[in-house]
Amino acid sequence: MDHSYERTKKNKNKRQKRRKSVVLPVIIALVILFGVLFLLQRLLMPKYVDDVVEGNFVAEYYREKDKNFDVIFIGDCEVYENFSPVVLWQEHGINSYIRGSAEQYIWQSYYLLEDALRYHIPEAVVFNIQSLQFNESQSEAYNRMSIEGMRWSPSKLGAISASMTEEEHAIEYYFPILRYHSRWNELTKTDFEYMFKTKKVSHNGYFMRIDCRPAEDVPPGRPLADYTFGDKAMFYLDKIRTLCEENGIKLLFIKAPSLYPEWYPEYEEQVEAYAAKYNVPYINFLEIQDQTGVDYTTDTYDGGLHMNLSGAEKLSHYIGPVLMNMGVTDRSGDPKLQKIWEENIADYENEIHEQEAKYGITYVSPLENLQ
Repeated sequence: MDHSYERTKKNKNKRQKRRKSVVLPVIIALVILFGVLFLLQRLLMPKYVDDVVEGNFVAEYYREKDKNFDVIFIGDCEVYENFSPVVLWQEHGINSYIRGSAEQYIWQSYYLLEDALRYHIPEAVVFNIQSLQFNESQSEAYNRMSIEGMRWSPSKLGAISASMTEEEHAIEYYFPILRYHSRWNELTKTDFEYMFKTKKVSHNGYFMRIDCRPAEDVPPGRPLADYTFGDKAMFYLDKIRTLCEENGIKLLFIKAPSLYPEWYPEYEEQVEAYAAKYNVPYINFLEIQDQTGVDYTTDTYDGGLHMNLSGAEKLSHYIGPVLMNMGVTDRSGDPKLQKIWEENIADYENEIHEQEAKYGITYVSPLENLQ
């Protein structure tokens, strides 16, 4: 018998056992470490459920039971505060969602649209062109409110790369704990309560306000040295248009009726020229106040920057037939969607009542007078 072979085999088995006895505890330790870091990250990240709720809008999209939306709105506060998907459903059976966030730059709108197409191809996309005035991201805070709520995908990676300011670092988006590790002294009960799931703060992406602060005289904006939209902004406008064309999606440009910051005539000329060149319909709501019925003494809650619910319902009432004429399908006969929208409408009406109590006012919808 070859005793040396037997000894070698025994030694090999011993070494394998020693390795296993070392590797298993290391794996367990790493699992525990990463678990603790994950929990700490969830705790330390902002929850956006108190004053700055806009940081929750992007993430809420993924909680939808059915993402087969026929209309997707993309843009900044000029869409998520100015259009009501509930009205579009009630009046036309339009199944829509607003993928918007605070000061959402055009490259972020592009990647959020690209992300939405992973779930469903809509019939139409409505893009608010206000963000064309920005050729670079202006704020890390706004970047994070638009990006952190996105699920991980190539679209999120693209949004991070396109959005970062010079002071930002990509690794802090991949591992947010590196950015928020110093929030220990800012933690509140809310951080623990909404550690894993935040409360709903929008209605299919629409942010509701029923209070009113009338617009006053808004001074004209300062003259600019150059009114030309930047190369980066136009590059992503092309990408939005091309993405829609490649997927057979009808595209509509809009300019919401915000009185400030000023929308310069030079801006308008460039949008009109681009829309005409590529045959994209364009609505400037600043120019059709008579048709929409918007009244800046009753339909804004912040002096003309954003619409309140009354203004949003008027704009939605106006844009509904436009979308139907573009070929958007009436889904009101779909039993599954009917059930979902019954819940959505109940939430919508409940928030109206909550805000009535909060502001001490009674909301009267303008829709009956617009029929």
